[in-house]
Amino acid sequence: MESPYDVLGIDDDADEDAVVRAYRRRVKEAHPDHGGSIAEFKRVRRAYEHITDGRDPETFDARVDGRRGDDSSANGGDGSASGDGAASAGDGTGVAADEAGAADATDGANADRDLGPTVEYLDFEVLESHGWQLSDEDLFEKADAADLGVDSHGLLVVEPRETLLEAAERYGFSWPYACRGGACANCAVAVVEGEVEMPVSTVLNDEMKDEGIRLSCIGEPVTDDLRVVFNIGKLPGLAELRLPAEQFESARADD
Repeated sequence: MESPYDVLGIDDDADEDAVVRAYRRRVKEAHPDHGGSIAEFKRVRRAYEHITDGRDPETFDARVDGRRGDDSSANGGDGSASGDGAASAGDGTGVAADEAGAADATDGANADRDLGPTVEYLDFEVLESHGWQLSDEDLFEKADAADLGVDSHGLLVVEPRETLLEAAERYGFSWPYACRGGACANCAVAVVEGEVEMPVSTVLNDEMKDEGIRLSCIGEPVTDDLRVVFNIGKLPGLAELRLPAEQFESARADD
């Protein structure tokens, strides 16, 4: 049976620093932006949490979760931590190994740093084009099956004291925004799972907030895992709170 240590590629007597360094290396290899998959990315995170929670390695369940079932298809069909569909450190050669080595060098000095929340994101335009609804209970499962590009659907990790918008921009994504101060709804997202806090008053009314609407420009995750739908500014109620299009189009991430 595969253990969480096998998933991270370390010995079962590895110390805390080694576990953190291995997690940082593997999560980069498994990320969809680096040739991995959402299933593998989540499996790596599950293995890390199993170890850091102090649970018995023999109780580790290699399945990503009850909804996704066995994730062997994301790993070459053999259930191993690295397969044709995911980047691997392998024999220490190639791009993935170079990135892993660089990550180890950097992470050695930051091993005690907290790892930020994982956000699974989905572009609202995908819902419109497929006829899906925000209220669909299997919304993200349908997004998985649709094999969307990383601009529309994927995973990102939010650093400490970083907003959702800042994290998206760090990954190179162009999520909508305008004022960057909570005074408009251009950057609004719908939080489907998890919690996001906004530290200041915003233009959103209480009903919108109760429905899970948050502003990505000032919203910071407070749970380890989230699911959000971004680019929802055209929804009724939010549309009236957006800044004029010309202002949005002239705004820049480094303003």
